[in-house]
Amino acid sequence: MGLFHSFKNIVLVLVSCLFVKIVNGYYLPGSFPHKYHVGDQLNVKVNSLTSIDTEIPYGYYTLPVCKPLEGIKDKAENIGELLMGDRIENSPYRFRMFKNETEIILCKSNPLSSDEFKTLKQRIDEMYQVNLNLDNLPAIRYTKKDGYFLRWTGYPVGIKVNDVYYVFNHLKFMVLVHKYEHYNVVGVIGTGDGAELITQSNQTNVVDGYMVVGFEVQPCSVNHDVSLLKNIEPYGKYAKPIKCDPASVAMAVNEGRSVTYTYEVSFITSDIKWPSRWDAYLKMEGAKVHWFSILNSLMVIMFLASVVLVIMLRTIRRDLAHYKELDEAQTQMNEELSGWKLVVSDVFRAPNHPKLLCVMVADGCRILGMAVATIFFAALGFMSPASRGALISGMLMFYLLLGFVAGFVAVWLHRTLVAGNSRRWFSVSSRVACFFPGISFLILTILNSLLWASQSTGAIPFTTFIILILLWFCISVPLTLIGGLVATRARYIEYPVRTNQIPREIPAHKFPSWILVLGAGTLPFGTLFIELFFIMSSIWLGRVYYVFGFLFVVLVLLVTVCAEVSLVLTYMHLCVEDWKWWWKSFFASGSVSIYIFLYSVNYLVFDLKSLNGSASAIIYLGYSLLMVIAVMLATGAVGLLTSLFFVHRLFSSVKID
Repeated sequence: MGLFHSFKNIVLVLVSCLFVKIVNGYYLPGSFPHKYHVGDQLNVKVNSLTSIDTEIPYGYYTLPVCKPLEGIKDKAENIGELLMGDRIENSPYRFRMFKNETEIILCKSNPLSSDEFKTLKQRIDEMYQVNLNLDNLPAIRYTKKDGYFLRWTGYPVGIKVNDVYYVFNHLKFMVLVHKYEHYNVVGVIGTGDGAELITQSNQTNVVDGYMVVGFEVQPCSVNHDVSLLKNIEPYGKYAKPIKCDPASVAMAVNEGRSVTYTYEVSFITSDIKWPSRWDAYLKMEGAKVHWFSILNSLMVIMFLASVVLVIMLRTIRRDLAHYKELDEAQTQMNEELSGWKLVVSDVFRAPNHPKLLCVMVADGCRILGMAVATIFFAALGFMSPASRGALISGMLMFYLLLGFVAGFVAVWLHRTLVAGNSRRWFSVSSRVACFFPGISFLILTILNSLLWASQSTGAIPFTTFIILILLWFCISVPLTLIGGLVATRARYIEYPVRTNQIPREIPAHKFPSWILVLGAGTLPFGTLFIELFFIMSSIWLGRVYYVFGFLFVVLVLLVTVCAEVSLVLTYMHLCVEDWKWWWKSFFASGSVSIYIFLYSVNYLVFDLKSLNGSASAIIYLGYSLLMVIAVMLATGAVGLLTSLFFVHRLFSSVKID
């Protein structure tokens, strides 16, 4: 029954991604303002504990903290949140709109057992952060260092000072609110944390309310007077004013000692309007460097790509004009100047492992289509940080639906290689349906085993694994097979020349041609390595990434450069009478993945040098490997298809005797 309920929620989330919200403002699609009246209850939610030192999330209630009186309840989650390791649960913190409260007692914990004390020390040593949410806004914390204000999301579990562990047991909340403005939200349709749907109507008798536009927290370590805690019920008032001083700590934790948790909350009217409430989270550090570096990279790469394109067009046009002027005798006398024409009877010879090549190209087209669609909709704002898990859910949905494209491309390319033979279309389509998903499931299973062993919330639940398998075999596989069947009736590329039965001998070269192929990936890597730093920081350092407009431009530029690099290398190989261009054209652009993986290792060594434990490093390298394989397939597909159309066009433009 639980599996069916989870599957129903996943299907609803995936279907909901297909609908476009109608908005009448400039706020992020995917949520709408919730109006609270004075005195309305505000519920704070907790997310998983996270740390940049381990990258292994844990549940909040694995700590010896206060639990809600009504019991722990999970918030409805989508598949994106589950895959990201988010576990949203209710918390014991309760507010009343515009009701300032101080010295509120949550609870007094039981004396810490040996295991609880060990867990608490470990979480403090590994710098775990507590993540709270109010009205879909993460709690934000400001600290001052060297005259600068630093922004953090969440607050640390505790701190270690002189080998003594202190816990932050008092929280000072500040909720920023803005008066509800009817004209600003009229005509909004969507979903959010609010329970009401705001539509155009007669609002003359509507009671004014407030909207939450900011949520800040300041943690403190306070040693409460035990004598004042007798006969105190939860949410009772502490009999003595609590001084919250972030610069000092007082609540040391030891085995056998209880911890009292308290909080205070104040509401402040703010000029921040609801459409701008996420601005504090979307501001990226080093924004000027970010924009300047990307713009500089784009300009350099566009210049280099233009030069390469001009050179290629002039060279090929000169060769074609030269061939039209020469008769057969002159052509034979100028063989050294016309190397690519000498391989006319071998240039379309089928490559080694043709089925594998078709499968990799087809899966690359699918991954590239998923990336383009996801980044495009993210740039429009439909996969904003306000909708947790929407980005991952969108990627999964697009990947499933583009199974049709993968099946079509695989069978179409295979028919091109075997001169139109369609008998093995089912074999090719089924291999496409299982190739990259199979690799992904293998890697995820290994990484999940490590997370399960660590009892981390980052582990994908077993029911989610079953749901992913059902989506794979019930949606992706049928669409892939349908695409392959349609390709059997589609027009394939017919070769303009015939292939000899005996292959031509390839002349010996001074240097192996694969060295040039592997080195060609440096140019595509130059288009994205700057953007890659910000993406990696977003994934592993918890920074918000939201410049999808730039990312979309970088993706388009990457595809263009991959196509041109592969085209140039294919032409160079043909000029030296090397007709084995199929796999080389694939890896000429796909070799960018090698440099991305090396960059990932460099990022692990120098930027994540505080990462603790072999399990954390294995998880990082495992996800990096999965990303690298996806990039290799996508860029390799671009390179091979570009070279295929180029070679076909080139040999269709000359007269072959």
